[in-house]
Amino acid sequence: MKYRASLRFPVFPHHTRFLNQTRSFTHFSKKFQTAHARASLNGSGGGGNSQGDSFLIPGATVATLLMLGVLHARRMYQDKKTEEMREKGIELEFQPDVKATFLRLLPLRSISRCWGYLTSMEIPVWLRPHVYRAWARAFHSNLEEAALPLEKYASLRDFFIRTLKEGSRPIDADPQCLVSPVDGTVLRFGELNGAGAMIEQVKGFSYSVFSLLGASPSLPTTADGNVPKENSESITTSEKSKKSWWRVSLASPKVWDPTLSRPQRGLFYCVVYLKPGDYHRVHSPADWNILVRRHFSGCLYPLNERATRTIRNLYIENERVVLEGLWQEGFMALAAVGATNTGSIELFIEPELQTNKPRKKLLHSEPPEEHIYECEGVGKMLKKGDELAAFNMGSTVVLVFQAPISKHLHEDDSSQEFKFCVKPGDRIHVGEALGKWRSS
Repeated sequence: MKYRASLRFPVFPHHTRFLNQTRSFTHFSKKFQTAHARASLNGSGGGGNSQGDSFLIPGATVATLLMLGVLHARRMYQDKKTEEMREKGIELEFQPDVKATFLRLLPLRSISRCWGYLTSMEIPVWLRPHVYRAWARAFHSNLEEAALPLEKYASLRDFFIRTLKEGSRPIDADPQCLVSPVDGTVLRFGELNGAGAMIEQVKGFSYSVFSLLGASPSLPTTADGNVPKENSESITTSEKSKKSWWRVSLASPKVWDPTLSRPQRGLFYCVVYLKPGDYHRVHSPADWNILVRRHFSGCLYPLNERATRTIRNLYIENERVVLEGLWQEGFMALAAVGATNTGSIELFIEPELQTNKPRKKLLHSEPPEEHIYECEGVGKMLKKGDELAAFNMGSTVVLVFQAPISKHLHEDDSSQEFKFCVKPGDRIHVGEALGKWRSS
């Protein structure tokens, strides 16, 4: 029995026919699937393959739209519950649930790679504005800031990591100011004190900054005094910065007598969460010299509100890229943490870096992959606001840095201390001040 394709149904229907379509979305997708099956059965040789491949892009588009709908419904539900809790003044506490256990059984890395494949599929030009506007409505993206017309973004991935119009993100030019590297929501911030240097994930659970960043010879184990003069010079001019990485990290012993005075520089942190609708590029928070990159190949759990209060060591378990170096006030590190459907972290200063690669081992106990930029100590010099990396969807950035604090315990004038300009839950954009201080 032979099947014959209908000659009245063209393989590439004109886009005006779709725009005038009044039938339901379900019937629309079934119509494509039926035509695809008939064309595959009737075709032979190169012509048959060509007809079958012609429907690959519409099929991927349908699957992508369905995924967007599921993500939007889940986001609305979670946002509503979180908002109700905040209105009642209830601070969410850490409480593991069944979902966290279930997530550990899912192949989230493979799922994220499939999602990356779908978002890389080219979308028909006529359909692109409709897909991107639907995404913007679902996740509250500002399309007016896009640098290019919507028709120019060939795939969802290109749309996710789009650049913005010039002037959309002005950078605070104050030299005594640390700016936000991303658009997002401020989750946590503070000063790292006491043994272990713990960062609070959520009320009731914390994780170690050493576990997040990895073994680092330059990470201050206690609060430091003044940054050595040679360190300051090494990040201001390229000629004076040609020193050994190990010499820089061991330039001065970390000795502190708390009975006499407080040190002049403390260790701070700030956690910023990027939602799927946020601008996805990461910028330099200050003028700094990046010396080391570490890539931790881990899990890809979601990083939303519920995940942070139900999954232990969330930021340590997940795949991440850590950049470490020096700025004018001492140590600085930036951890770009991947999430479900965000396994790919693109690093502009190292384009050859590949993340979320298939792993041969089921356990991720292998040490991080480390790369030292210029063994002579020159590193990668970046200016405040320079583009640094990009996420394919929402994710999280953890910033750890040294900054000035009060010199003496009894000192009344705290104007020289570093002070955060934000509060937990604030929305912040690239270039806006995270914190400021005033030099003496």
